Amino acid sequence: MKNLRSFLLAFLIGIGLVEGLYGQDWANLEQFREANQKLDAPTTDENRVVFMGNSITIGWLNKRPEFFKAKPYINRGISGQTTPQMLVRFRQDVVDLKPKVVVILAGTNDIAGNTGPSTLKMIADNIKSMAEIATANDIKVVLSSTLPAFDYPWKPGLGPAPKIIELNKMIRSYAEENGHVYLDYFSAMADDRNGLPKKYAHDEVHPTVEGYKVMEPLVEEAISEALSK
Repeated sequence: MKNLRSFLLAFLIGIGLVEGLYGQDWANLEQFREANQKLDAPTTDENRVVFMGNSITIGWLNKRPEFFKAKPYINRGISGQTTPQMLVRFRQDVVDLKPKVVVILAGTNDIAGNTGPSTLKMIADNIKSMAEIATANDIKVVLSSTLPAFDYPWKPGLGPAPKIIELNKMIRSYAEENGHVYLDYFSAMADDRNGLPKKYAHDEVHPTVEGYKVMEPLVEEAISEALSK
C-alpha cells in the first residue's frame, strides 16, 4: 500500500509538471496577439515590412523609434528568442500581417543556447523554414547576417565568433541560391576579434544608437532591393 501511495504521488506530480510545461506560452504568441488584431490591413500601395527577430530587433524600436516612425515598418522582435520560437510564431506575427517584405534577423540566441543546444544546421534550417513560409505567401525575404559577438555576457566563455561566421556563410549561400536578399551587417560592424566594438554595443551584443545607425542604411537598401525583385 505504501508503494502504491508513493507511485500515485509521483504520477500526480508528473502530470502537474507536464501540464505546467505545455501550459506555457513557449513561443510567446501572446506578446503581439492584441497588437496584430488591432492592425489594419495594408493598403494596396503600402510597402509593409515586418522585422522579425529577438532583442536586437525590438531594441531597435526602443532606442531608435524615429527610424520606424511614419514608415510601414512593423517590429516583431522578442527579447531572448531563438529561431524555433520565431518559427512557431512566424505565421501569426508575419504572414497574417500581409507584408510585402520580411526582414529576418536571428541566430545569436540559438548559439548562446537560450532554449537548449542547437547545431548550426538546426539554426539554418529554422531560418530556411521561415523564408519558405514567407515565399509561399508572396512575401519577399531579407535574410540578415547574425551580428558579430565575441562573447555573451549572460553565458561567458562560449566563444561564439567562429560559429557566427560559419552560420552567416550558410545564410548567405541559401539566400543566393533561392533569390533572397542577403543583408550583411557583420562585415560593416565586426572588429578585429570578429566581435562588436563597444561603440556599437556597450555589452558587445546589443547595439547602441550608433550601432543601429550603421544598420539603418543597410536595411533600407536591402528592403529596396527586395521590393524590386
